Amino acid sequence: MKHALPHFRIAIVGAGAIGLYYGGKLARFGRDVHFLLRSDYDPVRKHGLRIRSKGENIYVPNVCAYRSTCEIGPSDLVLVAVKTTTNGDLPPLIAPLLGEKTMILTLQNGLGNEEFLARHFGAARILGGLCFICLTRSAPGAVEQFGSGRMMLGEFAGLPQPRTHDIAWEFKRCGVVCTVVADLAAERWRKLVWNIAFNGLTITSGGLDTASLLARDHLRMQALSLMQETIAIANACGHKLPSALALEQIKRTQTMGAYKPSTLLDYEAGKPLELEAIWGEPLRRAQAAGVKAPHLEQLYHELVALDDGSRRG
Repeated sequence: MKHALPHFRIAIVGAGAIGLYYGGKLARFGRDVHFLLRSDYDPVRKHGLRIRSKGENIYVPNVCAYRSTCEIGPSDLVLVAVKTTTNGDLPPLIAPLLGEKTMILTLQNGLGNEEFLARHFGAARILGGLCFICLTRSAPGAVEQFGSGRMMLGEFAGLPQPRTHDIAWEFKRCGVVCTVVADLAAERWRKLVWNIAFNGLTITSGGLDTASLLARDHLRMQALSLMQETIAIANACGHKLPSALALEQIKRTQTMGAYKPSTLLDYEAGKPLELEAIWGEPLRRAQAAGVKAPHLEQLYHELVALDDGSRRG
């Protein structure tokens, strides 16, 4: 018998822009959502949660907020939205949320997150989601959305299951454009084609937005080279991406205007970069597959040096 997600307990681990947005959308439509909040606990308990965009203004006045996952207790679906730099904290955070059939859906960037969770909690529990959306956490419990957004969901350990479609349908019922994909890993590589190039180059260029970056011929060519290398690595790893994808991504980026990726905003705020998930792990997989990726290797080492320097400063 098909289960209905409205009766599920949903735990949100990671209450930055992504966690607040998707958790807030679910809560707004009456779903049983429980947020792990630490620094934002008091203001969210007092003032609630807000999501603002050109098309909607969502206010959730009564948020089920907790200071620890032990207070939340066993849940049916856990949404993981923390930065990958804090993955080491996840095992003790998630453990109190687990029941016999608890599903864990990671909405994190890059590669290796599903594998990390599978090692700790078993592959059968793990799903992955890719979020294509421009969000900013503007204040405690407040998120600004720029433009439209969409989500893709897939299973880590195989083809989509009924539960995959159930989760996607529930997101859609709560106003999120959501589709199910048969090959989650391939879609992760497809997203990395853009993330590796533009998240990286906007930082190493000194903080240029995407429009300014593309307006400079040498940087546009660097972005194209990084994209082509990423496509080659994906293909060598068994995930077939077309070579035309690089130019398609360039054209799509031209429509974004003066966009600053979230990783650049993190860097400018002095936060640690998600180095390993976005650049380090793809580079290691290139080396394991025997694929030369000189542009990616150079970019990775430049970002490591900048990240170290930022934190020392």
